[in-house]
Amino acid sequence: MRVTRIINNNVICAVNERNQERILLGSGIGFQKKKGEEVDRNKIEKEFFLKSKNVAGKLYSLLTQIPMEYMRVTESIIKYSKETLNRELNENVYLTLTDHISFAIARQESGLPFSNALLWEIKRFYPEEFKVGLKALELLNEELNVKLPEDEAASIAIHIVNSELGSESSRDTIKVTELIQNVLNIIRYQYKIDFNEEDLYYTRFITHLKFFGYRVLNNDNSNKSKEVDKDFEEIVKIRYPKEYECSLKIADLIKNKYNKNLSGDELVYLTVHIKRITINEN
Repeated sequence: MRVTRIINNNVICAVNERNQERILLGSGIGFQKKKGEEVDRNKIEKEFFLKSKNVAGKLYSLLTQIPMEYMRVTESIIKYSKETLNRELNENVYLTLTDHISFAIARQESGLPFSNALLWEIKRFYPEEFKVGLKALELLNEELNVKLPEDEAASIAIHIVNSELGSESSRDTIKVTELIQNVLNIIRYQYKIDFNEEDLYYTRFITHLKFFGYRVLNNDNSNKSKEVDKDFEEIVKIRYPKEYECSLKIADLIKNKYNKNLSGDELVYLTVHIKRITINEN
């Protein structure tokens, strides 16, 4: 491998034998190196490959300003997340999560208190990602001797959710979380119930709402190919009138608050999910 860019003494960019660019981390790997020189493979501790030139460029810039250890622990968190969740993550997470960890540590060292207003919602709507956030706090403590509050686990979880949804902004997940809360409130009010958060159907419904919310907020019509049969839609309306009525109320919310119209298939999917989570209330 040959050096293409020196970011600092511990981080460089290089190309391999197939002319693929890599970000390499290692103590002293860039010390007194010049562009075009051979990389000392014995000093490579971590190797990254990012497809997006835009993301890679921003990450290069960030790595000139932060310790190499921040990127190393970020990679450990992302690796743990992929293994635990068994989901693909948008590679932008390498940039956003590293940047967040850097900021969180600086805030902690400055003695500035931090409270995540969405801590309760993140715990309940994204429990798997929140567990990743808690593991991240453990890794930060083990590798960097930094003790961050539980609120930061929720913030890290938001970055993981963003990456799952393919979003590049935390604002999307915050808005989706608000939308989920509003939808659940409509169902809770109509049926006068408290949800069993351990129920499998509830968990599946929350998962549906995550992607439903993302589609609503981003005008994503990727579900068009999955449109339900019109006859089936009529059957659902007739068989589950109360649940369909509840779906219409959700559609009104989406229209009034987000200025989006729900399609017939979205109404059917909502109706079926509502039926499942309220089956013992009828």
